[in-house]
Amino acid sequence: MYEAFFEMQHTPFVNSVPTESLYMSPMLDETLGRLEFVAEKRLFALVTADVGCGKTTAIRKFTASLPSDRYQVLYLSDSKLTPRWFYKGLLDQLGVESKFYRGDSKRQLHQHLEVIRGVHSKTVVTIVDEAHLLDRETLEEIRFLLNYKMDSLNPMALILVGQNELWDKLKLQRYAAIRQRIDIKCEIPQYDRAQTQEYIAAHLAYAKGAQEVFTDKAIDEVYKYSAGSARAINKVCTHALMYASQRAKKLVDDHMIRTVIEGELP
Repeated sequence: MYEAFFEMQHTPFVNSVPTESLYMSPMLDETLGRLEFVAEKRLFALVTADVGCGKTTAIRKFTASLPSDRYQVLYLSDSKLTPRWFYKGLLDQLGVESKFYRGDSKRQLHQHLEVIRGVHSKTVVTIVDEAHLLDRETLEEIRFLLNYKMDSLNPMALILVGQNELWDKLKLQRYAAIRQRIDIKCEIPQYDRAQTQEYIAAHLAYAKGAQEVFTDKAIDEVYKYSAGSARAINKVCTHALMYASQRAKKLVDDHMIRTVIEGELP
Protein backbone atom coordinates (compact mmCIF):
# COMPACT_ATOMS: atom_id res chain seq x y z
CA MET A 1 0.00 0.00 0.00
CA TYR A 2 1.74 3.16 1.19
CA GLU A 3 5.23 1.57 1.10
CA ALA A 4 5.32 1.61 -2.70
CA PHE A 5 4.02 5.18 -2.88
CA PHE A 6 6.76 6.42 -0.53
CA GLU A 7 9.34 4.14 -2.23
CA MET A 8 10.02 2.25 1.00
CA GLN A 9 11.83 -1.07 1.05
CA HIS A 10 10.53 -1.95 4.54
CA THR A 11 7.42 -1.17 6.57
CA PRO A 12 8.56 1.42 9.14
CA PHE A 13 6.11 1.50 12.04
CA VAL A 14 5.69 -2.16 12.98
CA ASN A 15 6.83 -4.40 15.84
CA SER A 16 8.97 -6.53 13.56
CA VAL A 17 11.67 -3.90 12.98
CA PRO A 18 15.04 -5.71 13.42
CA THR A 19 16.72 -5.07 16.76
CA GLU A 20 19.72 -3.40 15.11
CA SER A 21 17.40 -0.80 13.54
CA LEU A 22 15.38 0.02 16.66
CA TYR A 23 15.47 3.56 18.00
CA MET A 24 17.74 3.81 21.04
CA SER A 25 16.66 6.53 23.45
CA PRO A 26 19.13 7.47 26.21
CA MET A 27 16.96 5.72 28.82
CA LEU A 28 16.67 2.56 26.72
CA ASP A 29 20.45 2.55 26.29
CA GLU A 30 20.86 2.89 30.06
CA THR A 31 18.34 0.12 30.70
CA LEU A 32 20.21 -2.23 28.36
CA GLY A 33 23.46 -1.51 30.18
CA ARG A 34 21.83 -2.36 33.50
CA LEU A 35 20.29 -5.55 32.17
CA GLU A 36 23.65 -6.70 30.79
CA PHE A 37 25.06 -6.24 34.29
CA VAL A 38 22.11 -8.24 35.69
CA ALA A 39 22.86 -11.10 33.30
CA GLU A 40 26.57 -11.09 34.04
CA LYS A 41 26.13 -11.11 37.83
CA ARG A 42 22.99 -13.32 37.92
CA LEU A 43 20.92 -10.67 39.67
CA PHE A 44 17.18 -10.13 40.18
CA ALA A 45 15.82 -7.17 38.19
CA LEU A 46 12.55 -5.38 37.58
CA VAL A 47 11.67 -3.56 34.34
CA THR A 48 8.52 -1.43 34.26
CA ALA A 49 6.90 1.01 31.83
CA ASP A 50 3.50 2.35 30.88
CA VAL A 51 1.51 0.51 28.20
CA GLY A 52 3.19 0.76 24.80
CA CYS A 53 6.33 2.49 26.05
CA GLY A 54 8.97 -0.01 24.98
CA LYS A 55 9.18 -2.90 27.45
CA THR A 56 9.10 -5.50 24.69
CA THR A 57 11.51 -3.47 22.58
CA ALA A 58 13.95 -3.33 25.48
CA ILE A 59 13.74 -7.08 26.04
CA ARG A 60 14.15 -7.86 22.33
CA LYS A 61 17.21 -5.63 22.12
CA PHE A 62 18.65 -7.03 25.35
CA THR A 63 18.26 -10.71 24.44
CA ALA A 64 19.69 -10.09 20.97
CA SER A 65 22.80 -8.58 22.58
CA LEU A 66 23.58 -11.65 24.73
CA PRO A 67 26.26 -13.96 23.25
CA SER A 68 24.69 -17.37 22.71
CA ASP A 69 27.88 -19.14 23.82
CA ARG A 70 27.64 -17.54 27.27
CA TYR A 71 23.91 -17.18 27.94
CA GLN A 72 20.73 -19.19 27.58
CA VAL A 73 17.52 -17.16 27.63
CA LEU A 74 14.23 -18.55 28.96
CA TYR A 75 11.09 -16.48 28.37
CA LEU A 76 7.65 -16.79 29.97
CA SER A 77 4.58 -14.66 29.33
CA ASP A 78 1.40 -15.99 30.90
CA SER A 79 -1.12 -14.01 32.93
CA LYS A 80 -2.35 -17.25 34.56
CA LEU A 81 1.10 -18.47 35.53
CA THR A 82 1.00 -20.64 38.66
CA PRO A 83 4.09 -21.88 40.52
CA ARG A 84 3.77 -25.35 38.99
CA TRP A 85 3.41 -23.96 35.46
CA PHE A 86 6.27 -21.56 36.13
CA TYR A 87 8.63 -24.50 36.67
CA LYS A 88 7.07 -26.53 33.85
CA GLY A 89 7.47 -23.62 31.43
CA LEU A 90 11.16 -23.25 32.24
CA LEU A 91 11.87 -26.98 32.14
CA ASP A 92 10.03 -27.34 28.82
CA GLN A 93 12.35 -24.75 27.31
CA LEU A 94 15.31 -26.72 28.65
CA GLY A 95 13.96 -29.83 26.97
CA VAL A 96 13.10 -31.57 30.24
CA GLU A 97 9.80 -33.19 31.15
CA SER A 98 8.83 -31.72 34.50
CA LYS A 99 7.61 -33.79 37.39
CA PHE A 100 4.11 -33.21 38.70
CA TYR A 101 4.80 -31.88 42.20
CA ARG A 102 6.11 -28.35 42.59
CA GLY A 103 8.96 -29.32 44.92
CA ASP A 104 10.17 -32.04 42.56
CA SER A 105 10.11 -29.78 39.52
CA LYS A 106 11.92 -27.07 41.48
CA ARG A 107 14.71 -29.53 42.32
CA GLN A 108 14.82 -30.58 38.66
CA LEU A 109 15.27 -26.98 37.60
CA HIS A 110 18.08 -26.37 40.10
CA GLN A 111 19.87 -29.51 38.91
CA HIS A 112 19.72 -28.46 35.27
CA LEU A 113 20.83 -24.92 36.11
CA GLU A 114 23.87 -26.45 37.81
CA VAL A 115 24.67 -28.50 34.70
CA ILE A 116 24.26 -25.51 32.39
CA ARG A 117 26.52 -23.38 34.58
CA GLY A 118 29.09 -26.03 35.58
CA VAL A 119 29.35 -28.17 32.43
CA HIS A 120 28.37 -25.78 29.64
CA SER A 121 29.72 -22.60 31.29
CA LYS A 122 26.54 -20.70 30.50
CA THR A 123 24.33 -18.41 32.56
CA VAL A 124 20.57 -18.83 32.34
CA VAL A 125 18.65 -15.57 31.99
CA THR A 126 14.96 -15.97 32.78
CA ILE A 127 12.54 -13.26 31.67
CA VAL A 128 8.98 -13.25 33.03
CA ASP A 129 6.85 -10.86 30.97
CA GLU A 130 3.46 -9.40 31.95
CA ALA A 131 4.59 -9.85 35.55
CA HIS A 132 2.10 -7.25 36.81
CA LEU A 133 -0.59 -9.92 36.27
CA LEU A 134 1.07 -12.53 38.49
CA ASP A 135 -0.58 -13.38 41.79
CA ARG A 136 1.14 -13.29 45.14
CA GLU A 137 1.76 -17.05 45.32
CA THR A 138 3.68 -17.06 42.03
CA LEU A 139 5.70 -13.99 42.96
CA GLU A 140 6.61 -15.61 46.28
CA GLU A 141 7.65 -18.81 44.50
CA ILE A 142 9.95 -16.79 42.27
CA ARG A 143 11.55 -15.38 45.40
CA PHE A 144 11.94 -18.87 46.87
CA LEU A 145 13.64 -20.01 43.68
CA LEU A 146 16.40 -17.49 44.33
CA ASN A 147 16.99 -18.84 47.85
CA TYR A 148 19.78 -21.16 46.79
CA LYS A 149 22.81 -22.57 48.61
CA MET A 150 21.88 -20.79 51.84
CA ASP A 151 21.09 -17.62 49.87
CA SER A 152 24.72 -17.21 48.79
CA LEU A 153 24.30 -17.59 45.03
CA ASN A 154 21.54 -16.84 42.55
CA PRO A 155 21.08 -19.89 40.30
CA MET A 156 20.27 -17.63 37.34
CA ALA A 157 19.56 -14.06 36.32
CA LEU A 158 15.87 -13.28 36.69
CA ILE A 159 14.05 -10.31 35.14
CA LEU A 160 10.42 -9.43 35.84
CA VAL A 161 8.88 -7.21 33.16
CA GLY A 162 5.55 -5.48 33.58
CA GLN A 163 3.50 -2.32 33.59
CA ASN A 164 4.16 0.35 36.21
CA GLU A 165 1.45 -1.14 38.41
CA LEU A 166 3.85 -4.01 39.13
CA TRP A 167 6.05 -1.69 41.19
CA ASP A 168 2.95 -0.22 42.87
CA LYS A 169 1.97 -3.76 43.87
CA LEU A 170 5.44 -4.64 45.17
CA LYS A 171 5.51 -1.51 47.33
CA LEU A 172 2.71 -2.98 49.46
CA GLN A 173 3.83 -4.33 52.82
CA ARG A 174 2.82 -7.92 52.04
CA TYR A 175 5.34 -7.95 49.18
CA ALA A 176 8.20 -6.54 51.26
CA ALA A 177 10.22 -9.79 51.17
CA ILE A 178 10.11 -9.86 47.36
CA ARG A 179 10.82 -6.15 47.00
CA GLN A 180 13.90 -6.41 49.20
CA ARG A 181 15.35 -9.09 46.92
CA ILE A 182 15.30 -6.84 43.85
CA ASP A 183 18.86 -5.85 42.90
CA ILE A 184 18.17 -3.55 39.94
CA LYS A 185 15.03 -1.57 39.05
CA CYS A 186 14.58 -0.04 35.59
CA GLU A 187 11.70 2.22 34.61
CA ILE A 188 11.32 3.13 30.94
CA PRO A 189 9.64 6.53 30.52
CA GLN A 190 7.59 7.84 27.63
CA TYR A 191 9.43 9.70 24.87
CA ASP A 192 9.57 13.47 25.00
CA ARG A 193 8.89 15.62 21.91
CA ALA A 194 12.48 15.48 20.66
CA GLN A 195 12.69 11.73 21.15
CA THR A 196 9.39 11.26 19.34
CA GLN A 197 10.91 13.03 16.32
CA GLU A 198 14.06 10.91 16.57
CA TYR A 199 11.96 7.75 16.82
CA ILE A 200 10.03 8.62 13.66
CA ALA A 201 13.26 9.50 11.83
CA ALA A 202 14.90 6.21 12.86
CA HIS A 203 11.97 4.15 11.59
CA LEU A 204 11.83 6.06 8.31
CA ALA A 205 15.57 5.47 7.89
CA TYR A 206 14.97 1.75 8.40
CA ALA A 207 12.27 1.84 5.71
CA LYS A 208 14.85 3.22 3.22
CA GLY A 209 12.35 5.45 1.47
CA ALA A 210 11.55 9.14 1.66
CA GLN A 211 13.02 10.65 4.82
CA GLU A 212 11.28 14.02 5.00
CA VAL A 213 7.70 12.77 5.22
CA PHE A 214 6.29 14.40 8.38
CA THR A 215 6.35 18.16 8.89
CA ASP A 216 7.41 19.56 12.27
CA LYS A 217 3.83 20.50 13.06
CA ALA A 218 2.71 16.99 12.10
CA ILE A 219 5.19 15.58 14.61
CA ASP A 220 3.80 18.01 17.21
CA GLU A 221 0.37 16.45 16.65
CA VAL A 222 1.77 12.91 16.76
CA TYR A 223 3.42 13.66 20.09
CA LYS A 224 0.27 15.29 21.46
CA TYR A 225 -1.80 12.22 20.55
CA SER A 226 0.73 9.57 21.59
CA ALA A 227 2.09 11.22 24.76
CA GLY A 228 5.40 9.59 23.81
CA SER A 229 4.09 6.01 23.64
CA ALA A 230 5.92 4.05 20.93
CA ARG A 231 2.85 1.93 20.23
CA ALA A 232 0.66 4.99 19.74
CA ILE A 233 3.31 6.66 17.55
CA ASN A 234 3.34 3.57 15.33
CA LYS A 235 -0.43 3.57 15.08
CA VAL A 236 -0.92 7.21 14.14
CA CYS A 237 2.05 7.30 11.75
CA THR A 238 0.86 4.18 9.92
CA HIS A 239 -2.65 5.59 9.49
CA ALA A 240 -1.24 8.95 8.39
CA LEU A 241 0.98 7.34 5.73
CA MET A 242 -1.99 5.36 4.42
CA TYR A 243 -4.13 8.50 4.34
CA ALA A 244 -1.45 10.49 2.51
CA SER A 245 -0.72 7.77 -0.07
CA GLN A 246 -4.42 7.36 -0.89
CA ARG A 247 -4.50 11.07 -1.71
CA ALA A 248 -1.14 11.09 -3.54
CA LYS A 249 0.41 13.42 -0.96
CA LYS A 250 4.15 13.02 -0.41
CA LEU A 251 4.14 15.14 2.75
CA VAL A 252 2.18 14.49 5.93
CA ASP A 253 1.16 17.73 7.64
CA ASP A 254 -0.57 18.52 10.91
CA HIS A 255 -4.00 18.74 9.26
CA MET A 256 -3.67 15.13 8.04
CA ILE A 257 -2.64 13.94 11.49
CA ARG A 258 -5.64 15.62 13.13
CA THR A 259 -7.96 14.22 10.45
CA VAL A 260 -6.64 10.70 11.00
CA ILE A 261 -6.88 10.97 14.77
CA GLU A 262 -10.43 12.31 14.68
CA GLY A 263 -11.72 9.99 11.98
CA GLU A 264 -9.81 6.69 12.28
CA LEU A 265 -8.30 6.27 15.74
CA PRO A 266 -10.04 5.53 19.06
